[in-house]
Amino acid sequence: MSDSLNSSDLQKTTNELVNSVDVVLQRGGEELILEKVLYRFTIRLAAEFPREQLSNITWGVWQRTIPKAQLELFTVKPEQLETAMSQARDHKNVVFASHVYKFKDNPGTFVYLSDQITIQFATWVDTAKIKSIATTFKLVENKPILGLPNTFVFFVNKQATDNPIKITNQLQSLPEVLAAEPNIFIQQEPHYKPADSLYPEQWYLNHNSGNLLGIGSHISVEQAWDITRGLRSVVVAVVDDSFDLNHPDFQGMGKVVAPRDLKENDFLPLPGEKETSHGTACAGIAVAEENGTGIVGVAPGCALMPIRTTGYLDDESIEDIFNWAIDKGASVISCSWGASAVYFPLSLRQKAAITRAATQGRNGKGCVIVFAAGNANRPIDGVINEQNWPKNILQGKTAWLSGFALHPDVIAVAASTSLNKKAAYSNWGANISVCAPSNNAPPGMWFQETGFVYTQPTITTAISGLGMLTTDQLGAAGYNPGNFTNNFGGTSSATPVVAGVAALILSANPNLTAQEVNRILQETTDKIVDPDPDSQLGLRGGSYDSNGHCIWFGYGKVNAAKAVRAAEQLRIVALNPSQEIRVENKKEIMIPDFDKLGIRSAIAINQNVTVADIQVTINIVHDFLGDLEIYLIAPNNQQVLLQSRTLGRQTQLQRTYTVRSHPVLKQLLSLAAKGLWQLQVIDYSPQDMGKLNSWELLLGYGG
Repeated sequence: MSDSLNSSDLQKTTNELVNSVDVVLQRGGEELILEKVLYRFTIRLAAEFPREQLSNITWGVWQRTIPKAQLELFTVKPEQLETAMSQARDHKNVVFASHVYKFKDNPGTFVYLSDQITIQFATWVDTAKIKSIATTFKLVENKPILGLPNTFVFFVNKQATDNPIKITNQLQSLPEVLAAEPNIFIQQEPHYKPADSLYPEQWYLNHNSGNLLGIGSHISVEQAWDITRGLRSVVVAVVDDSFDLNHPDFQGMGKVVAPRDLKENDFLPLPGEKETSHGTACAGIAVAEENGTGIVGVAPGCALMPIRTTGYLDDESIEDIFNWAIDKGASVISCSWGASAVYFPLSLRQKAAITRAATQGRNGKGCVIVFAAGNANRPIDGVINEQNWPKNILQGKTAWLSGFALHPDVIAVAASTSLNKKAAYSNWGANISVCAPSNNAPPGMWFQETGFVYTQPTITTAISGLGMLTTDQLGAAGYNPGNFTNNFGGTSSATPVVAGVAALILSANPNLTAQEVNRILQETTDKIVDPDPDSQLGLRGGSYDSNGHCIWFGYGKVNAAKAVRAAEQLRIVALNPSQEIRVENKKEIMIPDFDKLGIRSAIAINQNVTVADIQVTINIVHDFLGDLEIYLIAPNNQQVLLQSRTLGRQTQLQRTYTVRSHPVLKQLLSLAAKGLWQLQVIDYSPQDMGKLNSWELLLGYGG
């Protein structure tokens, strides 16, 4: 029997197929409702049981193996289910037996349970208490979860009387447990894949691992395409040297809009005979058309506005670029370039031109502006003691500054590799917003007057990573003979990746402002980590601070699927406007030092409404904020951890915790708002002191 119901199954009534009692599955801070399927169950057999005897088992009809889970799927008549499972559990060679479930209102998706449970304990829970809880629930500790404090995987012992879902629901009610989840298996669903012939080689969009491919080093675009592949009304302006608009991947009704050539002062931004056409490659990554051949862009359904620059970055040229984009309706502006100068602050006019686009473009919602961080492996704002450059072109303490990447309205993009590492050339710093996949190569600096790329020395490790496949000039011209190049790279190629994701976000929700798009990009990233030192300077910058920022990767690598889902969710919320209750407690309270009871500050809510949204704003001063844990306690005494002990030496906390930034708050949605809400602050370490100045609670509810 397959995972799809056959015609005879469909004829059975719902009462025959599923139990009338719903089961709650805790997952990612959310509660999903499951229903029991009454004609199938699974078992895990001991290793010594011969698999060829599966078809001889009489408890039910063996269907197939679920390999990764090491489960065997059996079907029975509904009235025989419990008897069959009892027989299976009593068999000496059966290690684990479980019901099969389905998501409520989604009968085509079956949920298979393993014998694993993940439990995240509060930081104050010690080893002895963890062992005690495990013994009570017949659990056997397997391993800790890296990156999550006090979090472990447990096996459910055969002697346990409840299944993993019921156990996790019981665990969730314990004050020692922050989260408890069973490990479930559902059948993989293939996401949308375009038929374009070269798409399988575009690893940066989606891949399933392979040579020189790290796990998750792509942007998960297929799941985003399940929602939208882009709208023609969303226009990506690619600003660059030239564009081969005769390329098949730029054809299609309404594909190219408002082309502009500022160099020749006309409307055909085509490459010259000896140009490699950097712009053709960048445009292909962002928006190459889905046409069944060649490649496909991140946002293939969106339109392209090709703008050819003069080649110089004077004030008037920058104004011309952004004014054209604003006036002709650009949604996203992608700039894979910067000044050929080590230190280049923007002029007042240049700053103003960008700000105007970011605030007044798109009829006041703002154009999303994306800039490459640069390829010199240098800070976009900082000082390096330079040495060993060819001809000593740079020597001694040198200040670096990239004015375009530093502009507050710009999304500055760094580059990661196909192995989820820092690209050797990628510029870095506190102003990096996000990163995106690109190639790997030695750092280099282009000096306009000499027309020469200075490749910097002393790369101490191998430079590994795949290049980016994209559009090239037709024929022999361009980077490679033929119509495509497979070794494009630099932050130049990472930037149109982000521009394409921004275009998908706006296709899913055109009402978002530029700032909201930037925030979605940052809040939905994959937090890739690179523990290795930089291959040239020996610096380390591949981890994240307490604010979730990394100098190499910004807030992380863009994830198209998560970003588009977030945009769509905001659109749905906007269609169902809510009202809000906002209450602040301004009473200052000293936080007792090294006291596990801490302090509690209360806010009373009198309205009898259901919580649809929640955010908490906290103001605390403390000599060492890393001593503190902060909890929000709902009127039903349900407690969620807002802030763990990750703030280190910071002394001032002024932060807003939202459902999006802290998904653990989702546990409090759908609760009754009426009653006493409490903020609990606990100092877990001696010596340092502080106080809670104020806190504010905002509760949203249906209109």
